[in-house]
Amino acid sequence: MRTDSSPGTLPAREHLPAATAGAPVLDVVIPVYNEEKDLQPCVRRLHDHLTRTFPYPFRITVADNASTDSTPDVARMLETRVPEVRSVRLEQKGRGRALRTVWAASDAPILAYMDVDLSTDLNALLPLVAPLISGHSDLAIGSRLARSSRVVRGAKREFISRSYNLILRGSLQARFSDAQCGFKAIRRDVAQLLLPLVEDTGWFFDTEMLVLAERAGLRIHEVPVDWVDDPDSTVHIVTTATDDLKGVWRVGRALATGSLPLDRLTRPFGDDPRDREIMDVPKGLARQLVGFCVVGGLSTLFYLLLYSGFRQFCGSQTANALALLVSAVANTAANRRLTFGVRGRTGAVRHQAQGLVVFGIGLALTSGSLVALDAATSDPAHATELAVLVAANLAATVLRFLLFRAWVFPDRRGDEEPSAPAPSRPPGWTAASPTYPAPGPLPQRQHPYAQHPPTPPHDSGTNRFRAGEAADATMRLQPVRPHDTDPGDAR
Repeated sequence: MRTDSSPGTLPAREHLPAATAGAPVLDVVIPVYNEEKDLQPCVRRLHDHLTRTFPYPFRITVADNASTDSTPDVARMLETRVPEVRSVRLEQKGRGRALRTVWAASDAPILAYMDVDLSTDLNALLPLVAPLISGHSDLAIGSRLARSSRVVRGAKREFISRSYNLILRGSLQARFSDAQCGFKAIRRDVAQLLLPLVEDTGWFFDTEMLVLAERAGLRIHEVPVDWVDDPDSTVHIVTTATDDLKGVWRVGRALATGSLPLDRLTRPFGDDPRDREIMDVPKGLARQLVGFCVVGGLSTLFYLLLYSGFRQFCGSQTANALALLVSAVANTAANRRLTFGVRGRTGAVRHQAQGLVVFGIGLALTSGSLVALDAATSDPAHATELAVLVAANLAATVLRFLLFRAWVFPDRRGDEEPSAPAPSRPPGWTAASPTYPAPGPLPQRQHPYAQHPPTPPHDSGTNRFRAGEAADATMRLQPVRPHDTDPGDAR
């Protein structure tokens, strides 16, 4: 488990640089198992679509999951006849294993996959990868559950799909709408750090990857798709559902215990060089209040249990002090991690020391309430003691939140001078070519309006740039401007 609080190793997102000759921008993986009948029509159709519509070099990789029929022979035949196709043979089954293996070895900056049945309309492929090429997003998924999606499938699969996503929302707080649609893409720089954290090698691979990416703060772009169910699908629903529920439990436990080093996946806040000084984005007041109330409620129950236990063998003042001390340490640690988002051990001792000061204030309030109760009656009932302590703890809780937010875990960026000078610019800088010196090891973000050769008004096929052909050294990727639609609105 990672214990430091470093801001992560992912740089700021960048628009992909100029393409080099023969280097694919997109690598589409098709994992297959005993698909000798559908493989060739699928690859031919996908290749034709990419040739006609995709403006960048591409590659299609057939990942054979230990097929026992003639699927490997069909894949090798396609590899020899189609220059942009290659085949990879794995001796073990598992869609997640196939994707991990191929994506880890690929040199393409954008990695995608789709099911061999091509249930998803291929017109969604370019909208899927465009936000990754432009640097806007880290991952992209096709969604069959978005409002504008058009889906043809039976009631049974529809019910299972929606129930599964409700389980993910309720147990893992997932906000993406469709975890299992076989139509996804990821940037290679993200995959290199994210995939080693994903344990599953089967159908749960997609869900685990998306949940970890979302918890790490990576941006997931959703594309509504047109999708037609394949009646000949070989997916075993009961077995897959059982494995998925086991995966949900495993990932939920790992997230609850903090055993996943998700901090290594954090990115800088924005693309402006001045934004790179921001180490984290603070949570809003409303969200902090909710988190603090949840932690406070659990801490109060924990405190009352401790007090009742200590009261069996010591006086009320001693039991109150011991219970409050133990619960205060747990409360500070929980609020530090869950409410204010502070990770790692850096500053933990100082935070606990400040939390003990807050504990002292709470001790004074609760002890004072007990003194007042003892002065009012010589032998108060145990239930009366608990009621007085609850009231005193409510008052102490309000003060604790204010002290935590303003003193223990403050937003120190407010101490910066608002009139700080703009970052220095190198000689020759102009508004048409804004290139700033990047602070630290972060690379420069290239200007999104890259130059590209003129395109004829009609698709004559004379200026098409395909994988394997020589590219003009001045050619750059065309700027892509995807609609910045919040996938949360569709849900």
